[in-house]
Amino acid sequence: MGSMPLMAIVVIAYNIIAFLTGPSLDTALFSVTLISGASWAVTVADALLMGGLVLLFLELVGATFTSTSSIVNHGLSLLVFIVCLIEFIALPAFGTSTFFLITMMALLDVVAGFTVTIRAARRDFGVGE
Repeated sequence: MGSMPLMAIVVIAYNIIAFLTGPSLDTALFSVTLISGASWAVTVADALLMGGLVLLFLELVGATFTSTSSIVNHGLSLLVFIVCLIEFIALPAFGTSTFFLITMMALLDVVAGFTVTIRAARRDFGVGE
């Protein structure tokens, strides 16, 4: 379970909303009146993106560890990105700006994860010399 990519949670949530009769992405979850008097409505799409950003941050923090489970996590993160890319290109319910941004977060997870792990491993290797 420790090697499961967290971005998969957001992708699974979007899949549930897209394939089941869940709420529309434009459905407002709650509304907040700002000091300016403007009303800010948080939609399902906004909540998915906010959750994705939090999980992306946690993935990046987790990428600093160089263990076997983190290598498996990076491989599974790549698989999540490939699934996102295929869904975005091939399925009409996934051709939205929200899912495109989730796909980009999955790509950043893959690229940053590998980059951070390689940098950390090089630093660990350099200390041993």
